[in-house]
Amino acid sequence: MKKKKISQDKVVYVVNYILLGLLAIAVLYPLIYIVSCSFSSGDALMAGRVKLLPVEFTLLSYKTVFEYESIWTGYLNSIIYTVVGTVISIVLTIFAAYPLSRDDFRGGNILMKLFLFTMLFSGGLVPTYLLVKNLGLIDTMWAVVLPTAVNAYNMIVARTFFKQTIPKDLQEAAELDGCSDFKFFTKIVVPLSTPIIAVLCLWVAIGLWNGYFNPLIYINSENKYPLQLILRRILLMAQVDFGNSAVDPRVVMENQYLSQMLRYGTIIISSLPLMLIYPFVQKYFVKGVMIGAVKG
Repeated sequence: MKKKKISQDKVVYVVNYILLGLLAIAVLYPLIYIVSCSFSSGDALMAGRVKLLPVEFTLLSYKTVFEYESIWTGYLNSIIYTVVGTVISIVLTIFAAYPLSRDDFRGGNILMKLFLFTMLFSGGLVPTYLLVKNLGLIDTMWAVVLPTAVNAYNMIVARTFFKQTIPKDLQEAAELDGCSDFKFFTKIVVPLSTPIIAVLCLWVAIGLWNGYFNPLIYINSENKYPLQLILRRILLMAQVDFGNSAVDPRVVMENQYLSQMLRYGTIIISSLPLMLIYPFVQKYFVKGVMIGAVKG
């Protein structure tokens, strides 16, 4: 009986390893393919000869990215939108979540129902656009960061974290020592809430960095485009105009090759910031999500 059980366990392990291996391949292959394309020549890309590893290894795609000024303008805009939007969102979220986590906050249940209502129903795109337009925010940074500054789900997760992590006895002890509510919040609650704040920062930053729909709707000036709109334009263009190439067909073909290479190089460059930030946030991620995962 014992040998039979051991053999069954081995079968389960083998099946699990196979399934996990296939899943890892399915997840990693697109990333490896994009990286390989970014190091391959335009001729190999146009011919579709890149399958897994780089073909005709070259750094020309990254050289092209560095020389394409619009990409760096979009890069700077994305950094500004992400940093400013994340700071505003986190401040508003925790300032809303903490009072709602306290039992002595009057009207908290009504406000929670209003927040939950916004998760199920919204005014729609046209009323939102008209509101942003009437506020004079069109073609400004605020049109990108303010409409999505407070996310009800993030607020509920933060509220649950505060409710489960900050004991009521700690609050009462601070009040006996003459600590005001605001001082208790800034000096005790915020330092103890580093895990959930780090997780929320990651969530918000990813949404702002990868977002393109709001900038597409609200931003009209190309010099204010975030990186994702620049990348979208490159992906949709048949070729990138690197100069007056209409005269020489060879130059036209070369620009087509550069356009293909620029696509993959831009994708890699646009993904680097979040890939570099994630290792520093990862240690807080599991703890913050698990504590704030039970919404109530």
